[in-house]
Amino acid sequence: MSQNPPAPSARLGDVVPPVADQPLIFDALLTPHRSLSHGGFKWVMIALAVVLAPMGLYFLSLGAWPVFGFCGLELLLVWLGFRFSYRTGQAHERLRLTPDNLRIEQTDHHGQTRTHEFQPYWLRVELVEPDAGQEDGFGPQELAITSHGRRLIIGRFLTPSERRDFARALEGALHRARMPQPTRQVLA
Repeated sequence: MSQNPPAPSARLGDVVPPVADQPLIFDALLTPHRSLSHGGFKWVMIALAVVLAPMGLYFLSLGAWPVFGFCGLELLLVWLGFRFSYRTGQAHERLRLTPDNLRIEQTDHHGQTRTHEFQPYWLRVELVEPDAGQEDGFGPQELAITSHGRRLIIGRFLTPSERRDFARALEGALHRARMPQPTRQVLA
């Protein structure tokens, strides 16, 4: 989560033109957290292969050939699981706020982007807390913005504490956007 314009990223590959002559008040890029880097993934796979290959070969030499196949299958399933996790980690959301517009671009893990635009003056930020019977002790279940009967859930992949922090930051930015903007006086 950042409030400053992020550095250009080749991974995102999108360039969003700024709204005509509007100052940018808030710019946030939300991405899912992945605890294992690609280099770490490579080392985990090497370590698994080093453990599973000798074990499989040992059982193969004893005549229990199916164990050798299951060791290979286990390695393949772990690899597929990590690849799927990294693919879903490519989803992201970008929020850009100017005095006249909040633009939200939600990109799924397939690369398809949906754009939503709101007028900031009427926006509300909602944190949906769990019901009393469903209290899990972790925090808000979802973060949404609402305006004129429209409701958009954002930050689905954020942790509950990150949802709270982001909601506070977005509310502060919306407050700044609603403040009267200084006007330029042109002297004739």
